[in-house]
Formats: sequence, structure tokens, C-alpha cells
Amino acid sequence: MPRTPGYPGRVVPVILGMPTVRRSGPPAAPADRPEDPRLLDRFGRVATDLRVSLTDRCNLRCSYCMPPEGLPWLAGDEVLTDAEVVRLVTVAVEHLGVTRVRLTGGEPLLRRGLEAIVRGVKTSRTARGMAPDVALTTNGIGLEHRARSLAEAGLDRVNVSLDSLDRARFARITLRDRLPDVLAGLRAAVAAGLAPVKINAVLLRGVNDDEAVPLLRWALRNGYRLRFIEQMPLEPHGTWRRSDLVTAREILDLLSTEFGLVPVHSSVRGAAPAETWLVERPDGVGGRAEVGIVAAVTRPFCGDCDRTRLTADGQIRTCLFARTETDLRSLLRAGASDAELAETWRVAMWGKQAGHGIGEASFLRPERPMSAIGG
Repeated sequence: MPRTPGYPGRVVPVILGMPTVRRSGPPAAPADRPEDPRLLDRFGRVATDLRVSLTDRCNLRCSYCMPPEGLPWLAGDEVLTDAEVVRLVTVAVEHLGVTRVRLTGGEPLLRRGLEAIVRGVKTSRTARGMAPDVALTTNGIGLEHRARSLAEAGLDRVNVSLDSLDRARFARITLRDRLPDVLAGLRAAVAAGLAPVKINAVLLRGVNDDEAVPLLRWALRNGYRLRFIEQMPLEPHGTWRRSDLVTAREILDLLSTEFGLVPVHSSVRGAAPAETWLVERPDGVGGRAEVGIVAAVTRPFCGDCDRTRLTADGQIRTCLFARTETDLRSLLRAGASDAELAETWRVAMWGKQAGHGIGEASFLRPERPMSAIGG
């Protein structure tokens, strides 16, 4: 029986090549699923981190995410309403043990009711009586004008995607000349108290792979926490090639040309997707500084995954690379109770696969691109 990629201590079967299926209606609970209120799967993993996509739309056209002309957007009545989002997240928090919620897109700042959603989610309570931790992943455009209101609504943290500090290069990657807006959004997030502000950067071979050191130098100077993310096969063109991937190993080698890096023990990382290193700052300035790498392709962390996903149109996805979805929107709109919604979610998560298997010849990418799945 093969071991989960990247986790030699955990033995679980890897099931690959599933057809794309959308399940509608409450599935029958498998006979082997234990009576457990949490989002447990067959391999002992428990999902406590919920990723919620609020829209499939975006105001950038990053080459690794969306074609220049955009994509066919979801129709308005297909997208969950603000109240529906809040109800499903509340079910996850109060009935299923979710403690962390990340709001994503597309671009979630395009959602007019974002503050109301944050406020509603923060009224839910975990079994210990605590409000969930609520974070936002955004491209930062418009954040300058909403950071304060989002913080007042209860938002805890923000991650901003930024792949280049060069204005012309930023425009080349995103097809939009909006770097000044992103930088203004970052400053506003800090001023609003949404700290630590994290930066997500994807290095593209031959495009911006020479910016690893400048990005980290800039992040340290401004007090941001930088996370590099390996490019994943979720681009809409279907042209992703592993040989083009700027790997975690390469990124570390680039950073090591200027910085001393001390790895943080895996026990500290837990189920977090990023491996982290403490940075010995060449300027001699004290204080904690770190850098992270999300190596989903070359050093997958499937064996410790604690995530469940909800798309903008109300589908449960057990994995970023899942080939199946379970329809909660139809159940919700048909009048299902919170208990029925929770049980459907539990059954869906019980069927989660052991790993995504990107390195296998039989790997099939999801039909939805990243912008429709949620980051």
C-alpha cells in the first residue's frame, strides 16, 4: 500500500483518476463511518479549516489563473447569497468543529456584502464558545478603502497575493497596471490592525523568478510575512508543465544567497500548508522574521490536511484537486435543516481521498480553475 506523498510515516491508499461528479441530494452515510460530529475522513484527518469562495470573478488576469478574456462567470442566482454563506459557515462552526474560516475568490473584495458576511460569521461560536478565526485572501485591489470596515466587522487577518514589485512586470503577469493600488491596500491593512499581513507570491520561470530575494528583503523591511507558493496545475489553459515549476528547493537556494535560514520544526507547523524558516536578517535588526513556502507539488502535505472547501455556488470540495463535489446549495434552498446540512457535509468529507497525486501519471486536474474553486 503506497504511502501518502511527502509523509513517509503515514500509510494510506492513494486513489486517483476519479471522474468529475457533482453529487446532489444527501448521500447515504457509509456503514463504516463512526458516529462523530466532526468532519472526519477515513484516514483519521479532521477538517477544522474552511475555505469559502465568495465569487469566481476577479479584476486581475494572472496568467497562471485566468485567461485574458476571463471565464464564463457563474450566473447571479447560482451564487450563494450573503445570508446563505453565513448560514453554511455557521453550520460548519457550530455543528462540525470548524475553528478557522478563510474567505477567498476569485477576488472576494468584489463581493459587496463582504463586511456583512464577516460580521455574520463572527457571531457563530465553536463548541468552546469562541468565535472562529476569520481571514481573507485577496489581490489587495480596493483593500485601501475597505480594510478599516473589514477590521471593524471582525476580520482577523489578511493575505495579499503579490508576485512582483516591478510595476511593468506586475502588469505583464496580471494584465492590469494596479501595483500602486495593491501596495496602498497593504499599508491600509497594517493601519487597520490586520496584522501580521501575509504576502503570497508565485514565482514563474523566466518571468519573475529573479525576485525571490528582493521580495523577501522588501517584506522584512515592511514587516510583512512572505509565503512563496509553488505554481499548481490549476491554470485554465491546461499547459502547466512540471519542468517549468520553480520548486521549493530552488526558492530556498535563491534565498540562501543572501539570508541565513533556520527551519522551524514540523511540530510547530502542524497542519499549516507552509513550511517556514526563521530569517537571520543581514541588516542585524532584531525581532522575529520568517519566510514560508507552500510546496504543494514537490513536498505535498496531504497527510496532515485539515481543510474543507465551499465554492461560491455552494458545492463542498474535499480537496483543491477533487474531482467530485457535493451540492449543499440545493439542499439549503429546498429547506434542509442545519442537522441535515451538517450530516451531508460529514458524509462528503468521509469520502476524501488520501492525496492529490500530482506526480502520478494518472493524475487528472479538476475541471474548475483556481478562480472558481477558491484559494
